[in-house]
Amino acid sequence: MKARGFTLVEIMVAIFIFAIVSAIAMGGYNELVKQSDIVDQGAARTRAIQATMQRLNLDFTALEPRPVRQPLGDGLLPAVRADEKSADEIVEFTHSGWSNPAGVPRSTLQRVAYRIEEKKLIREYWLALDRTMSSEPESAVMLDNVKSVKFRFMDANRTWHDQWPPLGYSPADAPWLRPIAVEVTLDLEDWGELKRLMEVSG
Repeated sequence: MKARGFTLVEIMVAIFIFAIVSAIAMGGYNELVKQSDIVDQGAARTRAIQATMQRLNLDFTALEPRPVRQPLGDGLLPAVRADEKSADEIVEFTHSGWSNPAGVPRSTLQRVAYRIEEKKLIREYWLALDRTMSSEPESAVMLDNVKSVKFRFMDANRTWHDQWPPLGYSPADAPWLRPIAVEVTLDLEDWGELKRLMEVSG
């Protein structure tokens, strides 16, 4: 019996069907990869926000009533200094609990500042509390796509203030004042407003 092969038409039809199936499969694969990337980006964003909130909480719950010397002159910068009208730093303060695993001869207190630059929340700290004009801070970007960051501070009378030290305190006492609680509001382009209330230890 003579063997019968495939005709050219049958081969062309088979190739056409295979091409269609391959295109559908490739489209499904590309969509799967795209969705996987979206999930990974969302997870990375969530981790970054959680890490930022945790860092803020660690910093503010450990506030210390330790003012620092002015970089120029004999005056003092308050232990906590925040002015919502400031164009540079949002808040600057002294906190305790600066870990020292290497055993370097330095204080466990740390001077920290937060500021916004190009929609990025930046945390800065200085290696010495009483810095000089030549002292440059160490900087790290905590979060991007930040529209604004606002702080409120509660005094011992449980009154909220948008700046610290609050108005009305004598210049002699103001440098050592610290709030009993701090509220931070992060306004993010993708998540909207996030609020966190932090109680100051001690």
